[in-house]
Amino acid sequence: MWMMCWRPLKRNLLLVVFYAAVRPMSVSFRRAGLFTILLFLTATTFLSAAEKIPGTLTVHDSLTSPNQPASIEATLTWKGVLTEAGLGGEPIELLIAGNVVATAMTGGDGRAFLSYTPKAKGAVPFTVRVGTTPRVAVTEAAANLAVWERRSPIIAVEMAALMEEPVRQGPTLTLPGKEEEGRRPVPDAAEELGKLTQFYYNVLYVVTGDKAAGNHDQVNAQARQWLKDHKFPVGHILVLPSDPEAFGAKLDELHAAGWKTIKIGVGHTKAFADAFLQRRLEAVMVPEPAKGDAPRKAKVAKDWKDVRKKL
Repeated sequence: MWMMCWRPLKRNLLLVVFYAAVRPMSVSFRRAGLFTILLFLTATTFLSAAEKIPGTLTVHDSLTSPNQPASIEATLTWKGVLTEAGLGGEPIELLIAGNVVATAMTGGDGRAFLSYTPKAKGAVPFTVRVGTTPRVAVTEAAANLAVWERRSPIIAVEMAALMEEPVRQGPTLTLPGKEEEGRRPVPDAAEELGKLTQFYYNVLYVVTGDKAAGNHDQVNAQARQWLKDHKFPVGHILVLPSDPEAFGAKLDELHAAGWKTIKIGVGHTKAFADAFLQRRLEAVMVPEPAKGDAPRKAKVAKDWKDVRKKL
């Protein structure tokens, strides 16, 4: 009978001993597993940190006079799956003729403002690029700095007056490298505008922003590429929203800033011509619009060869 009682007791004692032996091992295994997970997450973090963010840097044209500082605005953004946000706290460099002439840090919205004072008049190509940073991959963008004497005459030209009507619906401008898919220049426009700017006028190109073509800086870059590809003279590109009153307000702003020699505009739309006529300035419409579409005091040129006769 004693033997019969001992066997279950022995079995229970063995279970207790086994559990007591295994429990510490289970705790050790759990600790080891937790350490492995932490090590994996840490390694993943370091690997992710080593991979730089592919940011997008954009910039638009700037305007100033000799010996006057120009403020050049660059924007650095990062585009995620659902959102696009500015990258703050990143170094931006301004290069002219391959030399770094100014540096700045991006703010919380991704914008950086770089100051440069040119000595002589002319068109100054410049580049902005991301400086040395562990977070963002090196990227750059280019634009032009127009350095004009304030007493020199300026002719404002609406980009719509330089382009043939599109044969299909779509954005006015196309991405660089795809210009053959966009609009062709009006015959003789580049040659005639080149003659006007060779010795007398500085040219201000006015572009109406199209959301389908991109943001402000992208439209600026696309317009610059289109003008370059079609051999138009270098000028200052001004991108405005598609609001009939937008150019008039900008014209007032430019006059208030001292650019009072903008006295004539060559355009294609009634809104553009009205912006000048309402301020008692001259306006030329080209090509000749349909009967009744031109404002009463606007001059009308049948083509670009006829424009110089109207100035």
